[in-house]
Amino acid sequence: MKRIGFQSIFLVAAMIVAGVTGAFAEEKVLINGIDANYPPFSFIDATGKPDGLDVKAAEWIAKEMGFKVKHQPTDWAAIIPSLKAGKIDFIASGMSVTPERKKEVNFTQSYHKTIMMLAVRKDSKLTVEECLNGDPKFNWGVQRGTSEAKWVEENLVKKGKKFILQQYDSAPLAMEDLANGRLQCAVASEISAQEAIDKGIPVKTIGRYGQPDDETAYAVRKEDTDLLKMLNEGLTKLMATPYWKELNEKYKVK
Repeated sequence: MKRIGFQSIFLVAAMIVAGVTGAFAEEKVLINGIDANYPPFSFIDATGKPDGLDVKAAEWIAKEMGFKVKHQPTDWAAIIPSLKAGKIDFIASGMSVTPERKKEVNFTQSYHKTIMMLAVRKDSKLTVEECLNGDPKFNWGVQRGTSEAKWVEENLVKKGKKFILQQYDSAPLAMEDLANGRLQCAVASEISAQEAIDKGIPVKTIGRYGQPDDETAYAVRKEDTDLLKMLNEGLTKLMATPYWKELNEKYKVK
């Protein structure tokens, strides 16, 4: 039997370790927390798979920057606590940048501006003024845990506006209750409202109710400075490609 020298054994072992290390490096997976019902930014499609502008954008960035991404549907009201607890690694799901959120997480560069609108049933004759100052029994709908829910609470409800604010797990659920007559008015981003209209839900937007436009960006934990840098670099590269334009056109994001 041919004897194998110590150096040969060391070399083989080193090669095995290097191969295993390389395999682990290739399998690096980051978890993206998403709202599972926030089209067109993030949603679960008819086949049960995550889809949307942010889902596809994050997948492109992951491939470009050398990591894999898994999209984890997460309750929106608990998504920042989930991030801080390490259950997810970042949030790419149409999240608005707010002063309150900036105290808890770090944001990438903005990639979209969100315009907030007031919606009513398609056959309604209500105006923004009437929604704001009309019947105190009016029911308003809004998605809980969102920047718009907080803004409406602090700038309208707490300042004396006399309507009943009902909070929902998702914007589409509020749109459905609006269409069914359970709400008189609903707060939604211009894109979310248009998504509902395109699906044939009988609602319409009637104008803005006072909330400033929101910048939209990805969120990471405060300590994850390397990840923040990587996502920013990936976003910059993505937004310089024709694919970014294709995504915006496909998902009807202006």
